[in-house]
Amino acid sequence: MKKNQPFNEYLRAFYSDGYRIAINAAESIDSKEILFSAIEEMYQQIDELTVSISELSQRQNTTIDCKKGCQWCCHQPVFAMNYELDYLNFFIKTNLKTGKQKDIQARARGKAKKLKGLTNDALLNSKHPCPLLENGMCIAYKARPMACRIYLSTHLKTCLKFYNTPNDKKNFPALLEFPMQAGRMMNEGFKSALKATGFKPEEFRIEEKLLD
Repeated sequence: MKKNQPFNEYLRAFYSDGYRIAINAAESIDSKEILFSAIEEMYQQIDELTVSISELSQRQNTTIDCKKGCQWCCHQPVFAMNYELDYLNFFIKTNLKTGKQKDIQARARGKAKKLKGLTNDALLNSKHPCPLLENGMCIAYKARPMACRIYLSTHLKTCLKFYNTPNDKKNFPALLEFPMQAGRMMNEGFKSALKATGFKPEEFRIEEKLLD
């Protein structure tokens, strides 16, 4: 058995789960309600995984420093699929008051303007707060994209260093690999199923879609 075979088999299972969730909704994929329900199911599964990993880490005396109010990762560009961001917009419009929605729009325009024209490393290393960040917390936390859900750091100091010195290529947050890979694979499976139904998945930065 190859060294990484069990790990890869787990990842294939997450891909299959993502595909299954989306394909089950395929017959009614034109219904936003059905699509959003499928996205919620995908998020719930990955959230259950991260909770299990957090509990296991505690038993093994390994801390996960991510917690409510920690916001260092919320200043970097976050990329998500269009169906995720459609769901995020729906959540904002149905759960936040008009004033809050206008504040988000204003912050999204501001961030988009600051990132306009940046390419490659300059874009990825930019540090500007997410439009959804308010008083150190995400005001649309329940609908945050997959990329935000699977970002689990075991050392806060590495996040601070990455925030303060993003151009240091030797430094990167001490992230747990498995939840990150599992979430990506589940989303890949979900995306593949949608493509099979004729849906066109596209990737955007959060602030781009918040301005739609």
